[in-house]
Amino acid sequence: MKRKAAVIGSGFGGLALAIRLQSAGIDTTVIEARDKPGGRAYSWEKDGHVFDAGPTVITDPACLRELWELTGADMARDVSLVPVSPFYRLSWPDGTTFDYVNDDEELGRQIAALEPADVAGYQRFLRYSEGVYAEGYEKLGAVPFLDFKSMLHAAPKLARYQAWRSVYSIVSRFVRNEKLRQALSFHSLLVGGNPMTASAIYTLIHKLERDGGVWFAKGGTNQLVSGMVKHLERLGGSVRLGDPVAGIATKEDRATSVRTRSGWEESFDAVASNADVVRTYDMLRHRSAKRSSAKLKRKRFSPSLFVVHFSTDGNWPEVSHHSILFGPRYAELLKEIYGGNSLPEDPSIYLHHPTATDASMAPAGRSTFYALAPVPHLGRADIDWEVEGPAYSRRLLEILEQRMLPGLRDRLGEVFHFGPADFEHELNSHLGSAFSLEPILTQSAYFRVHNRDDVIGNLYFVGAGTHPGAGIPGVVGSAKATAGLMIKDLAA
Repeated sequence: MKRKAAVIGSGFGGLALAIRLQSAGIDTTVIEARDKPGGRAYSWEKDGHVFDAGPTVITDPACLRELWELTGADMARDVSLVPVSPFYRLSWPDGTTFDYVNDDEELGRQIAALEPADVAGYQRFLRYSEGVYAEGYEKLGAVPFLDFKSMLHAAPKLARYQAWRSVYSIVSRFVRNEKLRQALSFHSLLVGGNPMTASAIYTLIHKLERDGGVWFAKGGTNQLVSGMVKHLERLGGSVRLGDPVAGIATKEDRATSVRTRSGWEESFDAVASNADVVRTYDMLRHRSAKRSSAKLKRKRFSPSLFVVHFSTDGNWPEVSHHSILFGPRYAELLKEIYGGNSLPEDPSIYLHHPTATDASMAPAGRSTFYALAPVPHLGRADIDWEVEGPAYSRRLLEILEQRMLPGLRDRLGEVFHFGPADFEHELNSHLGSAFSLEPILTQSAYFRVHNRDDVIGNLYFVGAGTHPGAGIPGVVGSAKATAGLMIKDLAA
């Protein structure tokens, strides 16, 4: 009989896993709680504007194309990726700007303008990043760490690159200008990591972007999700929407069926979860689940995010697709976000301006944006977001008007926000964390949630909470690692 698998959650990791399983001949059903697929890659359409929820930075498109190539298909049939340049425009309160581009000559010119001695230092950093990328991403990014022996095997290679050090401390070895240190270390924030504590392994993101570029899916990130769903359904897989999973039944040490809130229930040979790792154990009916959940809750979780979506009259040709507005503090701000209990008044902001690349994201003569600021998760900051949400939204918009979008308040259209309480209630995320477990060395690889549960032999994990971690390349890599296990196990 044909084997059957369930994938709980339709984020990028869940869909990538489902495509791999279906491509291998395993009858796969994706079960999604929300009214449309995508998980965090959700979208809203209001008055002709398309508002992407994120993630909106697409790197390593080859890992996505591979999902179609498994069956000889072409991703271009379903998704159109367009390059973004500069990758990011970085700006500081004193008016300094830096265009992070994929051009050595231009980068060298901009680095020299800040600190001539750092030009050579940047080249040394790039070589370091290349080495970490080869060891940490190419060799280990899609390899499951199921036992400590596998970690011991990888440890000498990671030790060669001082993986125990932080991203910021490694960057500081190569460049001495503080703005350049920020420019070369902020990338770990894209996967939920504090540059001051995240393992130096995450410097590989720099090489990942330099090799693969930064891309945007025409029509919005959710169009990439839609393309993945089309491909999955074409292969024979199915997606069940708007029906949250209520429980995973077990017999002895095997998952047997999945039941949803509507009362639908079906038996499966294997179950994989792209849902929050803590909440997955909370809905599992097995003697080990309570212990596993309690153990996870003692770990460190990434912060949450506060995102303001807004539309404007007119166009902003001088504003890049991706902008990073650093605040007046860096290390101190990060300490407040990751360990504090209140909202920083001087946030750093990531500004997403999709109409800079794709005019279809808004009606003619209008623009679509979102502004994102990392904030403490609900376990750290006891904040009434119904009260503070609108106020913090106004604060971010004030900063944007002062520094990048002059006259913004007179041109504003639709404004709405999505914050920590929404991550918890809408996305069922433990503590409202935006990236699951914080990516520190002691919560990476073997020390992260395993791709296959240690007790329940046919329960698997995919996505940000398992190895290798968050970000589109990370969760797609986790799908490759988990699919390899599942296909082998189901063939046994």
